[in-house]
Amino acid sequence: MQNKHPWGRPYWKDLGSIDHSNLDEFQFQDSASVHQSGSKCYNHAEGTVWDIIPGIKDSMYPHQREGFEFIWKNIAGGIELEELKRHIFDRGSGCIISHAPGTGKTRLTIVFLQTYMELNRTCKPVIIAPRSMLLTWEEEFRKWKVGIPFHNMNQLEFSGQENTAAINLLRQKVGCRAQNKNSIRMVKLYSWAKDRSILGISYTLFEKLAGDGVLADGGSEKNRKVKSYAQGEQVRKMLLELPGLLVLDEGHTPRNDQSLIWKALSRVETQRRIILSGTPFQNNFGELFNTLCVVRPKFGDRFLSETRGDSRRKHGTKSSAARGTWASLTSSIGKDCDGRLDELKAMIEPFVHVHKGTILKESLPGLRDSVVVLRPTCLQKALIEVIRGRKSQLELDYLMSLISVHPSLLLSCCLSEKEELSVDKCQLETLKRNPEAGIKTKFLMELIRLSGALKEKVLIFSQYIHPLTLIREQLISHFKWTEGNEVLYMDGTLDSKHRQSCISSLNDPASEVRVLLASTKACSEGINLVGASRVVLLDVVWNPSVERQAISRAYRLGQKKVVYIYHLITSGTIEGEKYLRQAEKDRLFELVFSSADDGVPKPESSCTVGEDMILQEMVQHEKMSNMFEKILNQPKESDLIVTFG
Repeated sequence: MQNKHPWGRPYWKDLGSIDHSNLDEFQFQDSASVHQSGSKCYNHAEGTVWDIIPGIKDSMYPHQREGFEFIWKNIAGGIELEELKRHIFDRGSGCIISHAPGTGKTRLTIVFLQTYMELNRTCKPVIIAPRSMLLTWEEEFRKWKVGIPFHNMNQLEFSGQENTAAINLLRQKVGCRAQNKNSIRMVKLYSWAKDRSILGISYTLFEKLAGDGVLADGGSEKNRKVKSYAQGEQVRKMLLELPGLLVLDEGHTPRNDQSLIWKALSRVETQRRIILSGTPFQNNFGELFNTLCVVRPKFGDRFLSETRGDSRRKHGTKSSAARGTWASLTSSIGKDCDGRLDELKAMIEPFVHVHKGTILKESLPGLRDSVVVLRPTCLQKALIEVIRGRKSQLELDYLMSLISVHPSLLLSCCLSEKEELSVDKCQLETLKRNPEAGIKTKFLMELIRLSGALKEKVLIFSQYIHPLTLIREQLISHFKWTEGNEVLYMDGTLDSKHRQSCISSLNDPASEVRVLLASTKACSEGINLVGASRVVLLDVVWNPSVERQAISRAYRLGQKKVVYIYHLITSGTIEGEKYLRQAEKDRLFELVFSSADDGVPKPESSCTVGEDMILQEMVQHEKMSNMFEKILNQPKESDLIVTFG
């Protein structure tokens, strides 16, 4: 006899004191019953998927239309309604939409979801994204009046779209008492499973709820309680078995095959997966392989069968054999022309749709990219020499990055006894609020002052928190500004509401905001910061896609001004070498992810953008000119090799 309640009553144990016997009428369907009833929901007889929502095609850009049909062909097997009527429930695999950041991937995906859920009305889509981006999804669903409830599992308050019976039952039993986060999440999860809707969840929360062994044994009592809930078998089973479609926004995030999130995603049953990423190639080909295995879980097996020879004997398991063969295939790409690049491209082309961003070139006023090489002050030079003997490359990289911004940032670091003897901490303390003491802070203050005169807002990114907090203090002291008015600050600790408030203030033309200081890690993906037209990358990261994503917060559809980018590099440090490595990784990305619009010049080099009047004024100013060692406008790789090679 079939179990009447396949997910079990224990699933509801977190709904406070609710009597579980009252929940019989609210039990979940299992995945089998969902698919059995799916064919009865079909209401369209002829034409193509474009006919499901009349007129929608005209509201989309050409690259979005191509992407829309590409998703349909991969997820469901085609776009003809008659064909889909017969096969929509027995076909489908994953694909990657690699459209440049800021070109409307969210809008494209929403249109696909609208049409797909119209045909397959029992489908249970899940959107997994960085936590901050779930609010963007919520806004987009409202903006486009989708009419399908979106349940944000990370939002610990009800949206008004939840299942009414579940909410009423919760309130009836809990009353006016505070509802804990578990009960709120359970109602959202129940609403998604019961009604036609979409579930949104962050990568971190999905890992907690659907992964294994999240917390090691021996943790605190509090941690063990968290584990008890997070690893609840019923919730885990729902998240792994119920989704009929998986959308992974910034889908390059789970690229480490040893991470808990990668392992959790590999256990999700559905093969219908969409990765959205403007930067699928992050650091190396090994990470790319892991990303391809996320979107197509059987990619490794198929790759092994399609490549010449079988290295299974050499590598042992089939999985390690696939990775070994992949490493052999990709090791020479970019170094010689032995045809392996063409082999790789042919392999991924059927399920990777690429758009490099020509729509931005055609639609926006322009982009001017400058690498600004600055000469460190005498004190900065001396401090760089003090720490140059560090054996740890990571420590050296970190310390050099801080000193390159402002010497007083060394006060936040642990120094060796030898280094302590060479550092005058009292001097550094007195210089703390003096931007002239640091070459990058000096550059920033002048750039911000001149930008304000032109009514332009400045966006400053750093991968580290200490430089951002120091610059915030200096801005408040130097210009007599206040945080929340002229100065905004965003890092990973900011809650969703304050974060959204910052974004809205920056983008409001009538606001008094002059500067937004933002953590690269927390704010470089998925958010719209078109209110800024000057973007400063304060330090250099090894991964070029991080910078590309940061730039795209301002250079994206909706921008009304020319966007000026400043990559700040301090001479005499390893920042130049890091930037050169970035260029090499960028070159590999360009080689592998080509597209139909590759014949069109890149927007960085083709936009008709005049001289940067602000930078020009700074260079010509007698008190500023000696700070510049070199400026590379619209830099090419050859220019970087000459400068930093």
